[in-house]
Amino acid sequence: MARAKLLDKKTLEELMKKLHCKIEIKEENEAVIEGKEGNAYAEYIAYNVLSAFGRGFPIEKAYKLLSDGIFFKSIDLKDMFKSKKQIRRVKARVIGKGGKAKNYIQAVSGADIAVYGNTISGIGTVEQLRIAYSAIDILLSGGTHKKAYRVMEKERSESEGV
Repeated sequence: MARAKLLDKKTLEELMKKLHCKIEIKEENEAVIEGKEGNAYAEYIAYNVLSAFGRGFPIEKAYKLLSDGIFFKSIDLKDMFKSKKQIRRVKARVIGKGGKAKNYIQAVSGADIAVYGNTISGIGTVEQLRIAYSAIDILLSGGTHKKAYRVMEKERSESEGV
């Protein structure tokens, strides 16, 4: 986790208290998580919170994962695209001019989105993530913003029962 150095001692202690886990950051920016009394669920949640932080979310947004029904999803663009140029291009499409596309996806879906390094990540309910990634998938496959927004808006309408 390249952003581990951004976790100061106070934030790390707060995180351990909230997650009921012992978290140790190694020199290689590797996090070692140990749930109290072997609590695997606490370790899983801690892993997701740290992963979300490592993928560009502020720690406050990553804390949303402490709530039941809130999930983390991340796509590694290196698995889909061969060149750095292609990755840069699709990241720009998802972000949009001045952040417009990313902000619109967040507003319509209700999910939080981070574009960081070679990843696009989201935090939200299953439904929020499904709606957000319906647009993101279209943008990644070369579809237009108009089509991505239309599909996302339709998905949201259907999920609201409108």
